[in-house]
Amino acid sequence: MKLYDIYKLAVENAIDNDPRGRAYAEKTLAKNQKAYDKLSDDDKELFDTEALFNPYADSRILYGDPDAEINKLICGIDMETPELLLANELNKQGAAIDLVLAHHPEGRPLAELAEVMGLQTDLLSLYGVRANLAQAIMEERQTEIQRSVGVGNTMRAVDTARLLGLNYACFHTLCDNLVNKFVGDYLAQKAPETLDDVVKALLEIPEYRQSAKQGVPPRIYCGSGSSCAGKIMVDFTGGTGGHKDNYSYLAEQGISTIIVMHAGVEVIKNSKEKYINIVCAGHIASDSIGLNLLLDKLEERGVEIAAASGLIRIKR
Repeated sequence: MKLYDIYKLAVENAIDNDPRGRAYAEKTLAKNQKAYDKLSDDDKELFDTEALFNPYADSRILYGDPDAEINKLICGIDMETPELLLANELNKQGAAIDLVLAHHPEGRPLAELAEVMGLQTDLLSLYGVRANLAQAIMEERQTEIQRSVGVGNTMRAVDTARLLGLNYACFHTLCDNLVNKFVGDYLAQKAPETLDDVVKALLEIPEYRQSAKQGVPPRIYCGSGSSCAGKIMVDFTGGTGGHKDNYSYLAEQGISTIIVMHAGVEVIKNSKEKYINIVCAGHIASDSIGLNLLLDKLEERGVEIAAASGLIRIKR
């Protein structure tokens, strides 16, 4: 497959699995096109034109030739300078790796991570939180993330790829959308009654079972094993963690249990005060599921996969 075809396939799969529905993603693309058309020629030079067909700013080809033929790729959760050097060394040994594929964003996708968080705003509204309230609290969190990543050396790994001449890409929300739907559909089918049932169900998924063997099992952060699971929401996508009060507002809309990849101290504290359950499925295992769902499609098309950097490679 050509690099661009891999990228395009990942984008289409992400749109098909967008938790808001495909129409929301297409609406975002239409808004991006409208904004671009209004720009002066000077401003168009600064616009990320990939946003005209890919609504997820944290997922891009970072460096390389879009027409490059990809027969083998190395993929992992964090593929930064050490992993790029690893790929280069493996190629010296004859590995013939054509692409380094990261999950977590680098370069411009990392710098613009906050843009993807609009997905969380829409989800809050869809679950019943007042639209103006959802927008206000998420804008506060987006500003926080924007300032945080804005001071970082976001192009460091991209420069390494450029100097080594390696094709390099990151697919973040492109894969998070996949695992969000996968685990959501799975738990809906299992219909767990208690949090112990939720954990037991998650451990039936190979990536979570393997992670548990590595010392990182699904854990109950808020509630107890006997707590009623009630209405469950899986919160795996939208760039990064939301506002510390997000789950409190969702509790008011009838959500009893949130399944997360990770949750900060303030999030847990506020959720306990509102008696909302939190089960942490696990970050790296959840990311692995999202990647695996895409990697399987690439293998079907003849691309060889080498797993690295924490990726728990499970084929379905």
